[in-house]
Parts: sequence; C-alpha cells; structure tokens
Amino acid sequence: MYGSLNDSVRRLLKDYKCVSVRAMQRDDFNYFLHMLLEQGQHSDVKFLVHGQTFPAHRCVLSARSEYFTEMFETKWKGKNLITLKHPLINPAAFGAILQYFYTGRLDIDISLVEDCRRLAKQCKMAELIEELESKCKQLYEFVSNKPGICVKVLSLEPHTCQLQEEMAQLADCALPTELRVGFGELPFNRVDRFPTYPDICFRVDGYDFLCHKVFFCGRSDYFKALLEDHFSEGEQLQSQPSTPVITLHNISNEIFIHVMYYIYTDYTELTTENVFDVLCVADMYLLPGLKRLCGKTLGKTICEDNVLCMWKTAKLFRLSRLEDQCTEFMAKIIERLVEQPEFAEIIKEDAASLEERHETDSVPLVDDIRYHIASNVQTYSAIEEANQKLEALEELLSSINIDC
Repeated sequence: MYGSLNDSVRRLLKDYKCVSVRAMQRDDFNYFLHMLLEQGQHSDVKFLVHGQTFPAHRCVLSARSEYFTEMFETKWKGKNLITLKHPLINPAAFGAILQYFYTGRLDIDISLVEDCRRLAKQCKMAELIEELESKCKQLYEFVSNKPGICVKVLSLEPHTCQLQEEMAQLADCALPTELRVGFGELPFNRVDRFPTYPDICFRVDGYDFLCHKVFFCGRSDYFKALLEDHFSEGEQLQSQPSTPVITLHNISNEIFIHVMYYIYTDYTELTTENVFDVLCVADMYLLPGLKRLCGKTLGKTICEDNVLCMWKTAKLFRLSRLEDQCTEFMAKIIERLVEQPEFAEIIKEDAASLEERHETDSVPLVDDIRYHIASNVQTYSAIEEANQKLEALEELLSSINIDC
C-alpha cells in the first residue's frame, strides 16, 4: 500500500486538514481540563447548589481564583462538601463559572448572563465581568443590525496563555524550596502562602515535589498505572502523613521539572542541551505531546552535520513531523549526501525494515526524498536541478543494489 502512493496522492494527504475528534481529544490539554471538570476524577471537594452536585478540585480553583484560595482557608476550611444555599445562586450559572475556571471557556444561556455576572462579582472576577459586558455589547449590536435573529447562548473563548500561566502556579508551588530560584512567574510571597492541597509526593534526586494525582494521572498513562494501580512503594511523607511518596529513578530533578511544567501547563522551555534527555523521558512516561514539543525544538536545529542522526531519532521516537523535515532537508543536499557511506547504510536499513519487501518495492526514505525533490518544481532551471538530484540518488541506489 505504501508503494502505491504517487506524488499527487502524497500531496493530497499532506494537505488534508480534517482531523478526527478522537485524534484531537487524545492528547489535547483543553480537552483534559474539560474532562477534569466533567468526570471529577480525584475530586477533593464538592459543591451542592440547590440539589445539584458539582465535584471540583481545590488546586485548580485556588490557582484560578484568589477568592476561592481565601475561602478554602477560612469559611470552607476542612470541608469536603460545601453547600451554597443562597436563593440567587443559580446552579447553571455556577456550573458556567466552574467551566470558566477549568477551561477558560464559558457557555451560558443568554437568560442567565445576569446570574453569571452576579456570581463573578461575588467571586471577585473582574476580568470575567469585563468580558461578559463586552460580549453582551457585541451581541446587542449584532442583533440590532440583524432583525429576526435570536441569540440563545453566550460563549466566551478561552485565553490559553492566561490559563497556562495560572496552572503554572501549581508547578511553581510543587517545586522544593531549594530549587525555586529561577523558576516560575509568581512573586515568592504568593508562592509561599498559596496552598495547593497536594496529594502525591514525587522524590527525585532526594528532592520532594508536592504534586497532584489528577494532573499526572490525567496526562500520562504511565503515571496513571503507577498511582492508581498501586505500583507504589507505600512510603508516606513525614510532614504530611496522608501524602504518599513515590521515588522516581533514572531521571534527574532538572529533567523532571520540565516534565512537571509540561503536565501542568502543556508547555516547557527546551534547549538543545536538554531536549534529548527530555525526549527520552517523555517517551518513557507516555507523554506524546511533550515528544512533539521536543521534535519541534529539534526541527529548528537540523543541519547537514546532524540530519542523518536526526532522522534516526525521528524514526525511533515516531516523530513524523521531524522525520518529514529531515527528508525535506536531505532532498536539498542530496548531491553531497550520496557521498556519505552512512547515508547508504541508512537506506539499506530502511529497506530491510519493511516486512516481506520484494526486490522492486519502494523504500519509504527514498520515496520521501524523491517527493521533496520533485514537489513544487515549476521553472525550467528547477526541473534541471531536480533531475540532477534524482540522477545522483539513482546512482547511489544502483551502487548498493537497491531497485525501488
């Protein structure tokens, strides 16, 4: 089937923008936060609003709202069930506020906007109030200019950067005191007095990271198995006896910090010095999104000296985008590349890796290079240049007895 692909089919596949819902959901940070709210796994607090129960997580609400931070430490301290009896608190509006805290998005029936605004005022959410008022003004102007149009739902789109920054507070606070210098965006007085209610301690290189099962289990099947399937060591944290301690091996505290920030925020700063170490750990911890982030960083460093090694890395870790970037670069320098014995060996290995390959079957690496050589060739001089590159590639294939 692979060999049946021609350039036009390849181009169609590369340009095809439709992605299945399942593929989008599998590793999407916003979807993770949405399901965190919907399913309430590892919930440590519940709100009862006029008969309707809302499971939630103290860590998320505290990171997103100073009002909830204060209430969890005063009026609601130690309570696992919080009953809100005020007659003006509408359950649907409260649910919308929780949706905003978890996902940055808000969808509310137009008739409940005032209830939502009232709750936002009570929770001291000045930015949300401003957004609601601005959106209502836009809707009013839209409806005024479109007679007969009826708007039933008001929606606010998430500000991803703000959401990530506030979730990063949980990672800031999880850092051991000795390692906080240089990490996090918060003033230290905020970190020091900001309770996050951790329920798991990861011990790495002797340092204790106070984290949250809901994030690690929700983002990684590795940690889900480790924490939920009782593969733990049974040790308890002395300062917090109810918090289990898991010692992680074969990882440095520096690399774990990058993993932790990715899990909480879907992003971490990577450098050429640490990206390979982070990539190996991301593969071990089953974090495909972090692997892609590593691949994106590596893609910016491709050069003639490392392109073959980079291609091998892309194949090993199944980084399809990086692999394609490598073959595109190979196509540009193919006339020099064919002179390298290592390149010939790579082609042989790629041919041998195909199960039940016949003598004239295609070789994926060769096909991809041919595709990039021939694609977007429009001028006569470009055609001549492409033909010279293809001839150089064919000569190499002939010299190593590969017909494809």
